[in-house]
Amino acid sequence: MPRGPNLRSRWLTAVAALPVLASVLVGCGSSGGSGPVALNWYNFPDDSGALQEAADRCGQASGGRYVIHYNKLPRTADGQRQQLVRRLAAHDAGVDIIGLDVTWPAEFAEAGWIREWTGPVKEQATADTLAAAVQTATWKDKLYGAPYNSNTQLLWYRDDLVPTPPRSWAEMLAQADALAKAGKPHYVEIQGAQYEGLTVWFNTLVTSAGGTILTPDAQAPSLGPPAVVAAGIMRDTARSAAADPSLPNQMEDQNRLAMESGTAAFELNYPFVYPSMKANQPELFQHFKWAPYPGVTADRPATVTIGGIDLAVGAYGKHPDLAFEATLCLRDRENQLANALKGGLPPSLRSLYQAAELTESYPFAADVLAALDTASVRPQTPAYQNVSIAISHTLSPPAAIKPESTVADLRGQIEDALGSKGLIP
Repeated sequence: MPRGPNLRSRWLTAVAALPVLASVLVGCGSSGGSGPVALNWYNFPDDSGALQEAADRCGQASGGRYVIHYNKLPRTADGQRQQLVRRLAAHDAGVDIIGLDVTWPAEFAEAGWIREWTGPVKEQATADTLAAAVQTATWKDKLYGAPYNSNTQLLWYRDDLVPTPPRSWAEMLAQADALAKAGKPHYVEIQGAQYEGLTVWFNTLVTSAGGTILTPDAQAPSLGPPAVVAAGIMRDTARSAAADPSLPNQMEDQNRLAMESGTAAFELNYPFVYPSMKANQPELFQHFKWAPYPGVTADRPATVTIGGIDLAVGAYGKHPDLAFEATLCLRDRENQLANALKGGLPPSLRSLYQAAELTESYPFAADVLAALDTASVRPQTPAYQNVSIAISHTLSPPAAIKPESTVADLRGQIEDALGSKGLIP
């Protein structure tokens, strides 16, 4: 749901020196003979069993025409992207179905590594699918993936400390300050480490203030006054009583653990924190509530950055028709529901948010859907990795931000990232 610094051209140069890779890939292709075709699905590692069950279920439903081998990618997004880029740059015919972070489709499509979705399969991939999720899988008005799951952040808070959740960042920081003065738990847990989570925080604030990071054609930085407002909120948060001392090093899981430890009153995080709090801290769970992500101002709702995975079909696989069919099965209603209930990942199918099976386990389903319906998308560009690294480097640590000058510096860093100039921080 943070990644490597190199541009595609550098990867192509690097993989050209890796002839050993070809021998590794030989065993990964589709099976021959008269048996079912073997389709290789590369996706994030899942400990819940939901992805393996989906692969097995779809293979059985195919009537013996194919089986799906679920290949687990590394746990970090950097490692996932690195393995996929190496395989696809080597024209690996054994990569049939690919789970792409929502920030990768532009890069992979521009490189020619994934196939476009057209005709009936495109219609099926977009039917009942959230508009923002479809946008993440679209590049230059063409669809290159089927949204598998979505994700968004909510404001999580303790109602024994905060009877009325804040509607804006200013309200939240004021409430945290009052709790601190009263000697009560008061931290606001947010992702402040130098990684993708910091970029997500900034993107959410910039778009919530009415701006964008890049121009509409993705050829230059946009930023402007909304970015200065966003940088100011990040700086003010880091310098306030609301700031956890570990803020400059915190990621999503550290935020979860801090909230469960009882030192925080607020947390900006993904829905996975809800079942975790229920299992790990049942007493605190009684007071663990949720609300919409706070806005830049109280009268303007936030546009929270969308996350998730898009399923793409590899450009070099030998059975693309079966791969498209299998991909549609993997992200069908039954499998998305299982992935949500077991894996804790919000669906990309709109109708599931009204399903009783989901709402019983996701009492916050309506709030997640509302956030996804107004979600913002991170900058869509083949150079996204470099742009994101420039953002997280320039804004780290948040307490050192000087809104005007930091944004001016960031503008130059993004220009270099888009033009492949200079050194990546």
